[in-house]
Amino acid sequence: MGSHSHRMPTPTTPAGREALDALLRTPERSVVALDFDGTLAEIVPDPDQARAHPGAVPALAALAPRVGSVAVITGRPAGVAVRYGGFAGVPGLERLTVLGHYGAERWDAISGTVHAPAPHPGVAAVRAELPGFLDAIGAWQGTWIEEKGRAVAVHTRRAADPQAAFEALREPLAELAQRHGLIVEPGRAVLELRPPGMDKGVALAEYLAETGAGAVLYAGDDLGDLAAFSAVEKLRQNGLPGLLVCSGSAEVAELAERADLVLDGPPAVVAFLSDLAAALS
Repeated sequence: MGSHSHRMPTPTTPAGREALDALLRTPERSVVALDFDGTLAEIVPDPDQARAHPGAVPALAALAPRVGSVAVITGRPAGVAVRYGGFAGVPGLERLTVLGHYGAERWDAISGTVHAPAPHPGVAAVRAELPGFLDAIGAWQGTWIEEKGRAVAVHTRRAADPQAAFEALREPLAELAQRHGLIVEPGRAVLELRPPGMDKGVALAEYLAETGAGAVLYAGDDLGDLAAFSAVEKLRQNGLPGLLVCSGSAEVAELAERADLVLDGPPAVVAFLSDLAAALS
C-alpha cells in the first residue's frame, strides 16, 4: 500500500483524519458511500440531463477493487442512477451497489437487477393531484414536476426567485403530503414528496451493518445527505471511524459545517477518489 498522494486533501477534523487513516490502513474492511447528484454528477437545471462526471466511473473502477465495497445512495430510482452514472458492465465495478429512492430500491452489479417493495399508494394519489394543486395556489409559474416512480418532486430552480418559490411551497406541499401518508424531503430548489421510513441515514446504517464495515467514507452535497451525516456521527460515537465529505459548500452551509472535508463539487470529489485509489495501489 502506498502513502497519501502528494495532492490528496487532508480532513480538517481529528475524527476525519482518524477515519482516513483507518481507511488507508484497512481498506478491505472499508465502505465508500456516495450521493449521486451534486457529488458524482453536476447539478443541472433539468435532472434528466444529469450524468456522472467523466472521471467518476474510472475513479470508482480504480478504487472499488481496493476497498470492501462501494455504494451509491441516491433519491433517484436505482435504475436511473445506474443509467445516468454509466455504472453497468464496467470492469472493476462488479461489486458496486446502488441504493435508490433513499434505500427503498437496490441494484447490484452482480445480478444487474433492481429489487424493490410495492410502491406506496399515496404517491399515485399525489401525482394525480399535484398539477391542479399547484395551479390552485398560484405556484404553477416557473415550477415543474419530476416523476420519480416511488416519489414525486416539485422543482423551483426555473422560477423567477427560486428560493422564494421554494419557501412558499414548503407548507402547502407538507400538508398535501401528510394527507396522503407521505413526507416532504427538501433539497436544492426542490421539494420531494415520498413515503416515510426510509432516508439516506437508515439506508447507510443498514448497509454498513450488512457489510460489517470497519470504516466508512460518506460524501454528499444536499439536505437529504444530512441524515447520512447523522448516521455516521452516531456510528463514530460507537467506535466506527467515519469520514464525512461535503461536495461544494455554497448552497448547503449546514452540511459543509458538519463535514470533515469540503471539496469543490464533483470534479474535486472525483480527484479525491482517484487519489484514494492511487494511495491504496
